[in-house]
Amino acid sequence: MSTKPSKRQAEILDFIEVFQKTNRYSPSLAEIAEHFSVSIPTIHQHVSYLKGKGLLSGDKGARRAIEMTQPRSSDFGVVSIPLLGTIAAGGPIEAICTSESIDVPSMMIKNSARYYALRVSGTSMIEEGISDGDIVVVRNQPIVENGEKAVVYLPEKDAVTLKKLYREAGRIKLVPANSFMKPFYENSVEVQGKVVGVIRSEV
Repeated sequence: MSTKPSKRQAEILDFIEVFQKTNRYSPSLAEIAEHFSVSIPTIHQHVSYLKGKGLLSGDKGARRAIEMTQPRSSDFGVVSIPLLGTIAAGGPIEAICTSESIDVPSMMIKNSARYYALRVSGTSMIEEGISDGDIVVVRNQPIVENGEKAVVYLPEKDAVTLKKLYREAGRIKLVPANSFMKPFYENSVEVQGKVVGVIRSEV
């Protein structure tokens, strides 16, 4: 059997390598599927083929267990996006606006969308791998699915925060990814984007 991946399988390998280099942990099947806008079973099939070809390894059934067996030789480009300031991953605080920019791996960016970055202050998202001082890459969009990590503006508090969002009857539930912190509810929020990547702080 040939060990050469198909075009889509090569794209998946590139995504996994960039994700691991950027986040310092492996992507889940759901994160790979979301990036390529395909179903999880489709990604599972590709990953199984890549394991069979000896290009990926991982324990069956374990979460975030996908590993590259050897580095890819691709030269990944970078894209410069605005670094708009600091956002709370804790209690809501006002975003601190700046006029900086930051280079991110081009694999994170789709040409048809607008992106920006925010530096994270706080620890409410640590169980999603987002720590104080990290930078999140955000796709500018007004809607996210239940359970997705969102940048949201809270009109009643005139503040911006980063949380997992759930819609309930007549209100919005904002959930931290930190077992020591409680969710809270808002009557109205404005979604300002979806988190699509994390750049780890070197500190």
